[in-house]
Amino acid sequence: MNDIIETSKPTMSSREIAELTGSRHDAVRKSAERLAADQILTSPLATFDYEHRGNTYQEYRFNKRDSLVLVARLSPEFTAAVVDRWQQLEQQEAKPALPDFTNPVEAARAWADEVESKLRAEAALEHAKPAVEFVERYVSADSGNKGFRQVAKLLQANEREFRAFLQDSRVMYRLGGEWMPYQQHIDADRFVVKTGVTEDGGHSYSQAKFTPKGVNWIAGLWAQHKLEDVA
Repeated sequence: MNDIIETSKPTMSSREIAELTGSRHDAVRKSAERLAADQILTSPLATFDYEHRGNTYQEYRFNKRDSLVLVARLSPEFTAAVVDRWQQLEQQEAKPALPDFTNPVEAARAWADEVESKLRAEAALEHAKPAVEFVERYVSADSGNKGFRQVAKLLQANEREFRAFLQDSRVMYRLGGEWMPYQQHIDADRFVVKTGVTEDGGHSYSQAKFTPKGVNWIAGLWAQHKLEDVA
């Protein structure tokens, strides 16, 4: 009989640690017992039965912290392997359990949740449709460089909202009285920046425009942004 009641939280057994570190199971158990005697482990040792080739044996089970302490004492070079195994255990725990389809109430609730999820996705796609469809219009239109207002019009985007999106996404920033792209986007050929001096020679200026590559790129980001707003 087990010394304590098992919980739903993931644990790692002394047998599994032995397999991961290439150690003998009895050596792992003795090392754990020494750590427990020195009061280094956070949880008391408890034995659990397991069967192997028709025989019943006993193992210890550890929480994440104690298993790592044990491996660090036993075989430090295998700590990474145990950390990877814990990631697997925690990911498995995070996965939602399947509903009990033999229960009419749970089955109906699962079906309703699935329908609601599909409806939300359809609504999000419909909401983002103008931003997605603009690509087709753009391909057949002039493929030259385009200014901010031209792109906002193609996207059917509110200029103030689009401007805030560009700033929050670190695509463009305000420099003096002009909006300029960050250098990495210029280097990626998403923008061209034209500089010059006014005809009267009184003022210098800089003007940024989206390249065809930049228009297609920002359209994808904008469509994703609109989908996230609906989700």
